[in-house]
Amino acid sequence: QICNQHNAEAPNLEQTFHRMAQTEPNLDHDVSWFLLPPYWAKAIVALISFLCFANSYDGDFVFDDSEAIINNKDLRAETPLGDLWHHDFWGSKLSSNTSHKSYRPLTVLTFRINYLFAGGFYPAGFHVINIILHCTISVLMVDVFSILLGGLQFSNKGRRLNLAPKTSLLAALLFAAHPVHTECVAGIVGRADLLCALFFLLSFLGYCKAFRENKEGHNFSIFWVLVSVILGAIAMLCKEQGITVLGLNAVFDALVINKLNVLELIQKLLHKDKSLENAGLLRKGLLFRITLLMSGGASILYIRWRIMGTGPPAFTEVDNPASFADSLFVRAINYNYYYSLNAWLLLCPWWLCFDWSMGCIPLIKSVSDWRIIALAALWFCLIGLICQALCSEDSHKRRILTLGLGFLIIPFLPASNLFFRVGFVIAERVIYLPSIGYCILFTYGFSLLSKQAKKKKILAVAVLGILLINVMRCALRSSQWRSEEQLFRSALSVCPLNAKVHYNVGKNLADKGNQSAAIKYYREAVRLNPKYVHAMNNLGNILKERNELQEAEQLLSLAVQIQPDFAAAWMNLGIVQNSLRRFEEAEQSYWTAIKHRKKYPDCYYNLGRLYADLNRHIDALNAWRNATVLKPEHSLAWNNMIILLDNTGNLAQAEAVGREALELIPNDHSLMFSLANVLGKSQKYKESEALFLKAIKANPNAASYHGNLAVLYHRWGNLDLAKKHYEVSLKLDPMAPGTKENYNLLRRKLEQLQKKGG
Repeated sequence: QICNQHNAEAPNLEQTFHRMAQTEPNLDHDVSWFLLPPYWAKAIVALISFLCFANSYDGDFVFDDSEAIINNKDLRAETPLGDLWHHDFWGSKLSSNTSHKSYRPLTVLTFRINYLFAGGFYPAGFHVINIILHCTISVLMVDVFSILLGGLQFSNKGRRLNLAPKTSLLAALLFAAHPVHTECVAGIVGRADLLCALFFLLSFLGYCKAFRENKEGHNFSIFWVLVSVILGAIAMLCKEQGITVLGLNAVFDALVINKLNVLELIQKLLHKDKSLENAGLLRKGLLFRITLLMSGGASILYIRWRIMGTGPPAFTEVDNPASFADSLFVRAINYNYYYSLNAWLLLCPWWLCFDWSMGCIPLIKSVSDWRIIALAALWFCLIGLICQALCSEDSHKRRILTLGLGFLIIPFLPASNLFFRVGFVIAERVIYLPSIGYCILFTYGFSLLSKQAKKKKILAVAVLGILLINVMRCALRSSQWRSEEQLFRSALSVCPLNAKVHYNVGKNLADKGNQSAAIKYYREAVRLNPKYVHAMNNLGNILKERNELQEAEQLLSLAVQIQPDFAAAWMNLGIVQNSLRRFEEAEQSYWTAIKHRKKYPDCYYNLGRLYADLNRHIDALNAWRNATVLKPEHSLAWNNMIILLDNTGNLAQAEAVGREALELIPNDHSLMFSLANVLGKSQKYKESEALFLKAIKANPNAASYHGNLAVLYHRWGNLDLAKKHYEVSLKLDPMAPGTKENYNLLRRKLEQLQKKGG
């Protein structure tokens, strides 16, 4: 038998291990599948999980990675480590009204370690860690599935036995190669789900260890129960779903350790039977352990709630339209439709999308909508499985089906909208853990079919074919996650009604300089969602740059009308109004932007430009000074201050500002150039020359740098060098203003000198 093959050290099974459940049918008995030694099985699972996602290792930062990593100040060394415990996943203060309230400090800590070891934002290191985490989790799944499918039994030496090596290997391979996991592995922010899953599984395995020394099922280790609670807390500090492991541990304890018959217990409760103790509720310390789990879970949730603040996160209707529906019926029916789509992604993970919001899934508003069929199918299957899990006379079937449903449903509850509103419609990342339940049910179904099938090998080949298709789908999907262009374009065929998909394609094109194509996608995003203010803002920006100011103003005005606190749109509206020479309106728009975003250096910079155009020099300098206080590396604001002071004859003050700026941004060649001009006018020729040469070294193709250095030499009397740099400047830019005239003056002067010398 299989058990003998995997326990060669003791041939007598009865003497080798104590049973914690009655003898049950072995799932592996009728399954035609690979029987491998434990280490080989784990090696195969690790290899398959690596092959599925290996091609994502050199991908870029994509989608949410920008906000969670690149723009997250909590990753920088200068940010105190203590701030991680008071900020959300995106680096915002938890107390802020705009906070997402996603409290994942341990995940952010791993990002910070990645950043420090890599010496910057190099995505390869981040991707490699994600791949390693998924491989590790997949290997752990072999042990987890062996317990869930084969039961929890130990040798007399305390070694856990794998009584279902074939089916646990199959289930682990299904998990390792499931395409729906691509977002978690290939998307760097998916690390939250990976770390959560890792500690989730360790908590479960730790809970199982509590019964290692248990010979009759009456003794257990409180230490390992507490370790399990602590690991559950760590899982929750990686992502919120982690806390659900404590509920699953309780279900496992009741079903596997205590062999609780749920239906029998319900019947006794309904009939107020006094023999509840015989039903297993109070035996073997179950009540005590569940009390420990519940107390630990309640304490963890209370502490997290206190840290997070009393208010829930604020989401918009476009994030989760069903949750904003007035009708309870509409909300309920759409939530259930979302559940059916999540189930379909587990069954057939072919249509995958990075974002399912913004009209991707239109609301069901009537029972005549054909999509009601999906709800009926989901609940038909669920009710059938629940009936079998409760009513089957086969205790083995009851246990596996209940555990499968438990792992499918319980980790999904935080994303179900039942307890609080979530900020998405469907998110592939949140079914990373629930897919464990899917793999249990799939594998159990395969074992039942194998038992009935006459040609078991054909069935095994079919399952192997599904695995191979999944591996190829994983590789294809992870390649799409390597760049934003591929990721966003892949979504166009899956969610053509999703305004955010069109917006992201447009943004990606705009970032690459393809404004004409970007306009097309931005317009489609606004058409699909007429209240999409971010698309209006970006489209208005492009139209402003193309000097289509009237339409730009209309779009930006509409954006701030829809969202009055949209600071970026107010600033861009101010820029357009400034270009239209409506200065008072522009000034008002800038101040409105600053009112809604107090620390807005770019807005102060643009306000300074407006004041400079109006010859309000003191106001301009103050505005630019505010910009540099808020953002010390704001090169444009520093430069404008130097130039304005230079132009108004305040050379000493211009020099002081220039030196201050270069201390903060020592490698900025434009600042070197501006300060060099000031020093030249102050007749500090040697220092001016040094700065000009340094600026030219940093940017050798700037015609103005060579032209102004030539002017310096010209004034200084160094005519040969002046001639040389005039010629370089004219070669780089034959139309450079003033350079040709200065060069001609120099040539005439040189000719006169030659005549005198002759």
